[in-house]
Amino acid sequence: MKKNLILLVSLMMLLSTGVVTTSCSDNDDANGASVQLPAARITETISKSIRDGKAKATVYNFEYPSQDPFGNPVTLSGSIIVGDEVDANGKKAAGTVLYNHFTVFQKDQCPSHGDLAVPLVVVGSKMIVVAADYYGFGVTEDKDQAYCIPSANAQASVDALIAARKLLKDKGYTWDDLLFNVGYSQGGQTSVGVLRLLAQKYPDIKVTHTIAGGGPYDIGETYKQFIDKKESTMPSTVISSVLSFNEFFSMGVNYADVFKEDMLNIPNLLLSKEYKRSEMDDTKIPHDLTKVFLPDMFDSNSDLSKKFMATFEKDNLCSGWTPRSTERITLVHNEKDGCVPYANATKMAKYFEDKGFKVDRKSTDNRYVDGKVFLCNISISDGVLSPKLGAHEEGALQFAIEFMTTTCHYLGLKDWWYYPSAKDLEDF
Repeated sequence: MKKNLILLVSLMMLLSTGVVTTSCSDNDDANGASVQLPAARITETISKSIRDGKAKATVYNFEYPSQDPFGNPVTLSGSIIVGDEVDANGKKAAGTVLYNHFTVFQKDQCPSHGDLAVPLVVVGSKMIVVAADYYGFGVTEDKDQAYCIPSANAQASVDALIAARKLLKDKGYTWDDLLFNVGYSQGGQTSVGVLRLLAQKYPDIKVTHTIAGGGPYDIGETYKQFIDKKESTMPSTVISSVLSFNEFFSMGVNYADVFKEDMLNIPNLLLSKEYKRSEMDDTKIPHDLTKVFLPDMFDSNSDLSKKFMATFEKDNLCSGWTPRSTERITLVHNEKDGCVPYANATKMAKYFEDKGFKVDRKSTDNRYVDGKVFLCNISISDGVLSPKLGAHEEGALQFAIEFMTTTCHYLGLKDWWYYPSAKDLEDF
């Protein structure tokens, strides 16, 4: 697979994070327990011709009942991607990929609005892909995203899987039991959040293998490292976490106490969902966080910092739950990641280890047994593959390779059936 690294650079760049933040101002957090939501339904069917017409797929955009970040009933949206190698007339699917998308910024970057670059790469594998938009995108794009809140995003993803399976069954599709739970960056965090949610509420949904890359599993640790280093390669993600936890956990913090005066416009820019991540991180937000936040945010003894740390702990994936012993997990992270600190991977691996899992740091077939965590701690230097790429983006490349390797193992294939080129990905 190494010979295909360059061909996968474009895929990896598509996996890099953007940003969306949250505000409670237009979210309805009233008690919605009595609300009766409509059943899941397909809202749009799209035929896709990809790879110069050599492959075809059907995309079903759909809406389904779920919960908002406050636990109230809400209708969410997502996409189901079915390659033409699978159909409802006897061509059975090999299984399902639950794809948890990375951080996005603009409204049109969610799956149901056509951002399907990663899911479409799976076409040809006989695997069906299910991808949730998450709260704040798609049918709820007028709301604010619960950025990096794994409990909310995992619920959206699991509910999407449940609804998609019913819709597909009604259409006559059948599939084998393989289920891959995958995602990078915020999607990596969501993937582990899915494991937590399944362990707590959905014992009948069995995951074959989870591949989680570059995820901020411990937001508190992530915040601590950034205030210690006082810089970030993607500062918009740091700001987004501060905003989302403040709003969706009802902290009541005044942003005039958080941001420097000339940065008080940044929340509104982020909330607009009109900017690309690069525009925010390269031109509008300094990488030097001391130019963004007021001193109390860097003082671990300040009341403000303590309040954020206590709130981050409320949705920390590295504490407070017991993974099912049958899980098989691959964690991918670049040691030099300047967006999501590598400590997230080591703390997550240690947590699994404390819960009885065996953690392996060598790439062996032993990773395919129950109760195993494979920690792929890559150390590619920044910009090795391209001067435009940082360590977080290069970690996404390794994530893609691990996903391909793992999928091939379970499907009994010697190698990935198709390697996307830059042109292919641009066409998506």
